[in-house]
Amino acid sequence: MSDKEKSQAKAEQIKGKVKETAGRTVGNERLTAEGRAEKTKGNARQAKEKIKDTFKG
Repeated sequence: MSDKEKSQAKAEQIKGKVKETAGRTVGNERLTAEGRAEKTKGNARQAKEKIKDTFKG
């Protein structure tokens, strides 16, 4: 996985986790849902890059 893609995936995962936690803390379901979505997007990006790496090697 390229370093750029890896860092973007990790950043999305972290940002999503922070939003999700903040949303739960203040009782904001929309913020919680946005956080979950961003975290999922980061997980998907990471999975895609791992698959690409598998077929390159």
